[in-house]
Amino acid sequence: QVQLVESGGGLVQAGGSLRLSCAASGSISSINVMAWYRQAPGKQRDWVALVISDGITNYADSVKGRFTISRDNAKNTVYLQMNSLKPEDTASYYCNRLPVTSEYWGRGTQVTVSS
Repeated sequence: QVQLVESGGGLVQAGGSLRLSCAASGSISSINVMAWYRQAPGKQRDWVALVISDGITNYADSVKGRFTISRDNAKNTVYLQMNSLKPEDTASYYCNRLPVTSEYWGRGTQVTVSS
């Protein structure tokens, strides 16, 4: 069992960068696939990126080439480096496993990208 806490969001201009962190209270080593999700107002929560335990990654087409997901099992932390941010990236960002475990959803962290 782990508790996940997202942080690192904020307000940034288009073209800027942010690094999000997902800190786990317990070990994430046993979770094969960790992932980031995001939810914009009035929209569904969408998958953004995943990282497998061996470091293999995959991304939604909308963020491919701009975002990088990584995990540090020793620190029990998952990261999302977001570059070349666009206004359409504005959303609350959450981490979880894939497939999700409902109990793992945290408060998320808000990312707002201005034009």
